[in-house]
Amino acid sequence: MTMRLARTERFTTAFQDLDARDRKGVEKALRLMVSDLRHPGLRAKKMGGTDYIWEARASRSIRITFQIEGDTILLRNVGAHDETLKRP
Repeated sequence: MTMRLARTERFTTAFQDLDARDRKGVEKALRLMVSDLRHPGLRAKKMGGTDYIWEARASRSIRITFQIEGDTILLRNVGAHDETLKRP
């Protein structure tokens, strides 16, 4: 099943704050997410302590947090691993 993407304002702002290389990695991860959320490169998993927030890997240091609502992936936040996962 192909998923659709929706972005929060926070995600959009955080994405724009990334450097060009990290934005390119995030764009690649988003393409994988809509076609196959189980792709091993994403390492997508539910975040501990929550029932509805997920995280995925865009690179060694960049993480994406999101929710799944039906056929839509709602992108919540993106950025450096530690700070992004502290405020998913």
